Amino acid sequence: MRNNLSDSELIGKILAGDKPAYAGLVARHQRFVFTLALRFVRSREDAEEIAQDSFIKAFRFLNNFKQNSKFSTWLYSIVYTTAMTHLRKKRPDVYLINDGDGSAFFDIASEQGSDKLEHKSKMAYVNLAINELFPGDAAIITLFYQGEQSLEEIGRQLSMETKTVKVKLHRARLRLKDKLTSLLAHEVGELL
Repeated sequence: MRNNLSDSELIGKILAGDKPAYAGLVARHQRFVFTLALRFVRSREDAEEIAQDSFIKAFRFLNNFKQNSKFSTWLYSIVYTTAMTHLRKKRPDVYLINDGDGSAFFDIASEQGSDKLEHKSKMAYVNLAINELFPGDAAIITLFYQGEQSLEEIGRQLSMETKTVKVKLHRARLRLKDKLTSLLAHEVGELL
C-alpha cells in the first residue's frame, strides 16, 4: 500500500508519527542516492556510508522539508553535502578544469530501435567515462541525465545559480566527450 503513496503522502504519514513509513521513501530513492554517492567517491563502501548517512540526516530533518520542491531534490542536496564533507575529510578539495571544445553530449537513452545488448554496451562505456570525471562533473551529469533533474533543481541542490549549473553541465559534457573519445579510441586500438 505504501508503494502507491506519493513522496508527499509518505512524508505526511512519517511526520504524523508513522516512522516505519520512512522505509518506503528509502526503498524508492536508495538506488539513485547510492549511484549519486558513488559518482562522488568511487568506492562502494564509502558510497554506502554516504547513502546511509544521507538517509539518516533526511529522516532527522524531515520536519524542515518545506515541500515547495520535490523530495528527491531536497534529498539529493543532502547527498551532495554529505559527499562533499566526506571528500574533504579524505583528501584536499582541488580540481583542475580542462575546458576543451567539442559537440554536445549525446543522449543514449533516447535511441530508438537499438537492441538491448548494444544499448547496455554503450551505457557501460558512458558509465566508465563518467567514473573518470571529477566528482562534481559526474554529479551534474548524473543528476541531469539519470536523475532527470532540471537545471533549476540542480542549482537548488548544489547551491548554485541556474546559469552556473548550465555552464558546468556544458563543461562536464565536453569532458565526458573527451573521456568517451579516449576510452573508445583505446578500445578500437585493442581490436586492431
